[in-house]
Formats: sequence, C-alpha cells, structure tokens
Amino acid sequence: MILLRPTPAAWLQSALERWREMLIDHASCEKKAASTALALMFTYPEDEALSLALARLAREELRHFEQVQKMMRRLGVDFERQQPGRYALSLRSRLRTAEPGRKLDLLLAGALIEARSAERFAMLSPHLHGPLADLYAQLERAEARHFEVYLELAQAVAPDQWGARLAELAEWESELATAPDTLLRFHSGPIGADLTERCDRTRA
Repeated sequence: MILLRPTPAAWLQSALERWREMLIDHASCEKKAASTALALMFTYPEDEALSLALARLAREELRHFEQVQKMMRRLGVDFERQQPGRYALSLRSRLRTAEPGRKLDLLLAGALIEARSAERFAMLSPHLHGPLADLYAQLERAEARHFEVYLELAQAVAPDQWGARLAELAEWESELATAPDTLLRFHSGPIGADLTERCDRTRA
C-alpha cells in the first residue's frame, strides 16, 4: 500500500452513522473515476499501453456506478446534489501543470485516490450488513487492482523519478484524508467537533 497514514477511526464512525450520505457521494466518486480515466486517454492518445489499461478501468468504474445506483434503489436512498469535498481538488492543486511532470503526477494522483478508496472499502465492509457489505468487499478488491494499474503506468513513464514524487504527493494526500474536515465525504477527513459547531452557527 502506498498510503502514509491510515484513515482515522472517527471518519469510520461518522461514515457508518451517515451511510446514506456516504452512498450518494460514493456514486459520484465512481463517475469521477471513470471520467478521470477517459480524460487521461484523450490527453495521451499516443500512449497505447495507457489507453488500453485505462479503457478497461473506465468500463469497470462505470459498472461500479451502476451497481451503486442499483444499491441506492434497493435501500431506498434517493439521489441528492451534494457540495463537493475538498479532497480531489486539493490533491490536484499540488500536481505539476507542465510536461513531462504533469503526466507522472496525474498517474500518481490516480494511484493514491484508488488506494484510499480500497482502504476505506476494507474498513467499512466488516461493519455493514447484507448486500451493501458484500458490494463494498467486492469493490475493495477492484480498487486495489486499480491503484496498481495507475502505479505501474507511473513507473513506466518515469522509472527513476516516480518513487520520490510519490512520497511528496502521498504526504499531502495523507494530510487531506486525516485532517479535520467540514464535510463528510467518502474521501474526506473526519469531521472536527469545532468545525461542525462553526458550520452549524453559520447555517443558523
């Protein structure tokens, strides 16, 4: 695993208590994962190995989205528009924008996001029940494969540089995934009591 810090237990507790909210955000994450893979294919069409690997990955992410949508209907969870969390946008803010560094950073960010997803599915599934537990156990194995795909592509792009750059990005990713957050999302940090109170006062 490439994550530097584990997800805090406080996030898990909130996620289990607010599982409907998490399931809605999870559906959005699956769509975003598919769109990320497709965007990379269009950005680097000359890289045949990348295009083939991410075409398969995008198809699987879309199947996951369909599975989550079916699960939402089965459990009576209606779709609601949610405010995006800070995780993905903040992680991407640290990526280089000029080549050749941009390509490496995009692939490493993909690896980190998929690895965090796999970790959180593994945390959640033992505490859930019935079909949702089964789905999350299945998705944990898939996300673990996905992070390996991104990591292998990154290693091929920059065999002498990927390790050092991964360490830099992984440090920032771990901060985003573990620091107190204002929104509970699948990739958020735990909700801090002081932050929650401040948000409540603002809404009031």
